[in-house]
Amino acid sequence: MKLVVRVKLLPTPGQASALEATLRACNRAATYASAVAFVKDLKDRNGLQKEVYAELKATFGLSAQPVVRAVKKVVDAYATLKANLRAGNLGPSTSKRYCKAVGSPIVFRPEAAQPFDDRCLSWQYDAHTVSIWTVDGRMKGIRFACSPDQLKTLATYRKGESDLVQRGGKWFLVATCDIPNPEVYDPVDWIGVDRGIVNLATTSDGTNHQGRRLGRYRRWQARKRAELQARQTRSATRRLARRAQKEKRHATHVNHAISKEIVSVAQRTGRGIAVEQLGGIRERVRLRRDQRATLSSWPFHQLGEHLRYKARKAGVPFIEVDPAYTSHRCPRCGHTERANRSARDHFRCRRCGLAGPADHVAGVNVRNRARSAWAFVTMPVPVLGG
Repeated sequence: MKLVVRVKLLPTPGQASALEATLRACNRAATYASAVAFVKDLKDRNGLQKEVYAELKATFGLSAQPVVRAVKKVVDAYATLKANLRAGNLGPSTSKRYCKAVGSPIVFRPEAAQPFDDRCLSWQYDAHTVSIWTVDGRMKGIRFACSPDQLKTLATYRKGESDLVQRGGKWFLVATCDIPNPEVYDPVDWIGVDRGIVNLATTSDGTNHQGRRLGRYRRWQARKRAELQARQTRSATRRLARRAQKEKRHATHVNHAISKEIVSVAQRTGRGIAVEQLGGIRERVRLRRDQRATLSSWPFHQLGEHLRYKARKAGVPFIEVDPAYTSHRCPRCGHTERANRSARDHFRCRRCGLAGPADHVAGVNVRNRARSAWAFVTMPVPVLGG
């Protein structure tokens, strides 16, 4: 499996200046190559590289390998754009977003991430330093900071390119590690996980990870955003950008903590993890105007992805089940009726009288569906005799 490790660079002021000049030069070169690719319809790597290679070296001060990486970045950007157009992510062909995307070349921000391969970047794990190519020459001895687990992962499994990223005045290297997949064990049972807004995650064991603190934090952030947007000043715009990143990091941290706890419980007890398949929920659900912002900022997809990759890394079975009526179905008698859930937090079966927290009941239903689905998947296929 692919795992991304991000380490923080600790450059001196002189090294930081060289890194910034390198990032800007690479992105100017990529923007120029993108314009050539758009005008001459050169979207393949060999054709575009043959067209712009000499000019990028002479005009932007790049050496051979950074030119190759810049061209590859342009080709990948157009491939991603083509995939998004084909998938309908930019709307129909008559929409403004679609027309704007196909009507002009891709432009790279001056501080956009730049990939470096092993010819341009080398790691010294014992010394906690890296050596990287810059427009001012090879820059050696740039220190980096990371946890012991990250360092071990980098030293053992790092493979391929690493991206140089500048964010909020800080420098990072994002490396890709190819970790072998552990063998997935046969689960003795399942932990059903119901995801929601009020309760971010509720398991079939009754463990409830509430989202009230995250909700209060986001409402406070929304009020601050409104105050800053009303000022309409340049400094307010900069503070808005910093706040957006801070809120995103906070929600990601919460999802990491929840998913780590659920996966550790499943691994310790020999069980698998089951979640509802919630793809396309924003298109299916119709909400009042005051609820739309809450649903749009609901990190349910990220929580599911964290559960998926952490379970895969630990060898824990992971499965998605049909989400239909999990909060309206009685797990004891099977009676399904909307009236079973008279309130958001309460469930009471109209037939057998089973009562309990609604999210816990939904988690139990998810677990039961995982049992049935896994039994069907592992059912031996009968062999027909001759």
